Amino acid sequence: MELGLFQFCVVFIGFFILGIAGFGSALIIVPLLAWNWPLQWVVPLVLLMDVPAAMLHTGLNFRQVVWKELPPLLPSIVIGSLAGLALMTLSPGNWPLVLLGLYVLWVGVQGLRAKSIAMPNPNKARHFFGFMMGWVETMFGTAGPVVLAWFSVRLADPYLVRATMPMALVGISSIALFMMLISGGLSDPSLWLALLYLLPIALFGVWLGHRLALRLKSEIFKPVIYCFLCISGLVLCARPLMN
Repeated sequence: MELGLFQFCVVFIGFFILGIAGFGSALIIVPLLAWNWPLQWVVPLVLLMDVPAAMLHTGLNFRQVVWKELPPLLPSIVIGSLAGLALMTLSPGNWPLVLLGLYVLWVGVQGLRAKSIAMPNPNKARHFFGFMMGWVETMFGTAGPVVLAWFSVRLADPYLVRATMPMALVGISSIALFMMLISGGLSDPSLWLALLYLLPIALFGVWLGHRLALRLKSEIFKPVIYCFLCISGLVLCARPLMN
């Protein structure tokens, strides 16, 4: 796989967005890199960059991470990752992403309208969102919108949402990578060579985006987060059209 200015710019912009919002890198990087590279190669590459980049983001916002929200999601994420790994071999199509995208878009619109979103059964909702996080991350590498949709309901402060999401993505991406490792999806040497060149760009993008986010006031940052959520929902809905 040839690396050029286009790939470096895409990776920088994607992780710059992650530095600002706490998610969004894969939503930008995966569709754009998939123009020239196969999706089954792009997804593990983005996941391999996501883990250290999200860990950097977590370290920069360590005191704001709501750690207690993370462990209850783990069992459902594992089940979702296993389902995603199985479905990758069956190729069921991308139509479920349309429904997921519509839901994510709805959450974003409700947030912009300053309306709270009630969940009738938090435990069942947690299992559903955890499953979808694992499934979407394993198949498409873009679980950020699902994570944001969940934490935007669970946590009122947008800065707590921004700080907690990347740590959740570390766990989700690590589980997905483990599944890919078992299936042989990380055995291509060119994958690791591309990671060597692109990872420093990704980390720099996260740091720069974080510095910008610190200058945003809370009343400005909240609509920014929900705007990203709306855009994410639209991207998920449009994904089937890209194949």
